[in-house]
Amino acid sequence: MGKNAIVGQSGGPTSVINASLAGVFESCKSRGAEIVYGMCNGVAGLLEERVVDLSTVLTDDLDIELLKRTPSSFLGSCRYKLPDWHEDETVYKKLFAILEKLNIGYFFYIGGNDSMDTIGKLAEYGERIQSDIRFMGVPKTIDNDLMVTDHTPGYGSAAKYIGVVMKMIRDATVYGTKYVTVVEIMGRNAGWLTAAAALAKSDDCEGVDMICLPEVPFNVEHFIEKVRVMQEKKPSIVIAVSEGVKLEDGRYVCELADDVHAVDAFGHKALTGTARYLANVVARNLDTKTRCIELSTLQRCAGHLTSRTDITEAYQVGGAAAKAAFEGVTGQMVALKRISNSPYQCTTELHPISEVANLEKKVPLSWMNANHTQMTDEFLAYARPLIQAELTPLYIAGLPHHIYMKNQK
Repeated sequence: MGKNAIVGQSGGPTSVINASLAGVFESCKSRGAEIVYGMCNGVAGLLEERVVDLSTVLTDDLDIELLKRTPSSFLGSCRYKLPDWHEDETVYKKLFAILEKLNIGYFFYIGGNDSMDTIGKLAEYGERIQSDIRFMGVPKTIDNDLMVTDHTPGYGSAAKYIGVVMKMIRDATVYGTKYVTVVEIMGRNAGWLTAAAALAKSDDCEGVDMICLPEVPFNVEHFIEKVRVMQEKKPSIVIAVSEGVKLEDGRYVCELADDVHAVDAFGHKALTGTARYLANVVARNLDTKTRCIELSTLQRCAGHLTSRTDITEAYQVGGAAAKAAFEGVTGQMVALKRISNSPYQCTTELHPISEVANLEKKVPLSWMNANHTQMTDEFLAYARPLIQAELTPLYIAGLPHHIYMKNQK
């Protein structure tokens, strides 16, 4: 009897995370997996033995096609921090007992930095107990902050959404009066998504007036002065700011507000309120109207603006992970390797999880102008291929049609 495979999704959803799920599922089935299980809500659900035979919910080609075009996590997600095995071996014994019960030979986890930490710990423990289970990481994050990979599946579609939305400049400038619009964009400690606001600049749009990345220490007084100087030449301005911009002392700017910020299992503070705080402080110091806009979860799961490049690569990394696992590889993550920008060509390669887990890839400051307010042509050459083409949703009654787990445990 052959071995079974199991796949889970973890962390924040994206527009294309389910394309990676489809890639893992189809590749595992074609390579002879008896059953491909899905973890309901990641490792947290697996610990409760909440799994589903994916063949019972993905029954035909249409289901697979819908899955590729469905945003958010089909299997459900979690933010569960696996303890170090030498500190608490109990949870590992339980997990491996469940995997043995399910006859698992191949384990796939689709996620970002923290998910790769989970894969690394499981692969290390598996090696310690001489398990033959292969553990593979499948990259996913709109933040684009994973090391070793040129970019991450999920980033291209989120960047496309941001580039489209930032054309709100047309609305922000209609009155010709003093107005400051501050748009808050996700990204925590890496500014890749906020940098994508630069994509809005084109023949039909003058682009945003300022971009603030977390890679550059933030000074509130200097920010106000930059806005004042800009408004002398142009009364209505639009600013893209990362949720994770920090002061020189390391505090997030959003912490200057009185809001309470929760902390998740990995110790990450919930970042929100940066744009609101900055809009308020500008309004208090300058003679101008202001408004703040938080794109929030809209930017990560806008399935109607999915990049075809992104969804194709998401499917490919899922398939590449399955191929590697069935060839005996474990403790590795599939990475994307760019061959050229024009024409755009990209392939996959493998890297040890230790090169990825708990690390963050930042935007090179050389990809910003001298005063760190705009992105250079080098960044645009990097980002533009990732947002190309569309995969139109299947529409029913005027709305996108998705697939979801109707009887999820």
